[in-house]
Amino acid sequence: MNETFHPIDMTAWERQPYFYYFTKMLPTGYSMTVEMDITETYESIKQEGGYFFAAYLYTTLKQLTMQKEFRITTVDGKLGYFDVLHPSFAVLHEDDKTMSNMWIAYADSFAVFSRNYEEDMKQYKNNHGILAKPEEPPANSCMIGMVPWIEFTHYCPIPYAQSDCYFPVIQAGKYFTRHGRRLMPYSITTHHAVADGYHVSAFLDGVQTLLSNPETWINK
Repeated sequence: MNETFHPIDMTAWERQPYFYYFTKMLPTGYSMTVEMDITETYESIKQEGGYFFAAYLYTTLKQLTMQKEFRITTVDGKLGYFDVLHPSFAVLHEDDKTMSNMWIAYADSFAVFSRNYEEDMKQYKNNHGILAKPEEPPANSCMIGMVPWIEFTHYCPIPYAQSDCYFPVIQAGKYFTRHGRRLMPYSITTHHAVADGYHVSAFLDGVQTLLSNPETWINK
């Protein structure tokens, strides 16, 4: 499992003044919610007999690997970025409606990632408690969740403690149909210290491109 971390040289980092400004002078985060068209991926996944949630996780993570600014955190007091992020999300227990945390190892191949997802869910999803999986999520795990019961138009998590981690929080909602297309609320919350509107726009466009073209990754 890839946990490679690269320290950032603050003297050469082009974003250093912005990072200082948005962490020390005006700490700022922001959230955006859009409607993702999941029609092609949803239909392809169902034809393959797979799980759409796994495809949602994979396409999000695939785009995150393409944008270093969303993989920045602090390790041992040093700011840097990981090569990849692994998804951390909640699983609902039908018996008592409690939730437990689950995480899956990311793989660049969807076939491998999907297998990781299916095997871990089969083994751990019924474990109650804070952690469904005995091992704690790795340092390079990112919250990528779904609220499949709510067709929301906005989502914004509210942190109650200061953090040195600048990973985004991704949340999807209940998908619906409009004019024959299947759409899904999709939210990203990020820290302004590491990402501006341009970076979020590129991220959302990248995820949409992956969801619209599953043939480029679904059988890889």
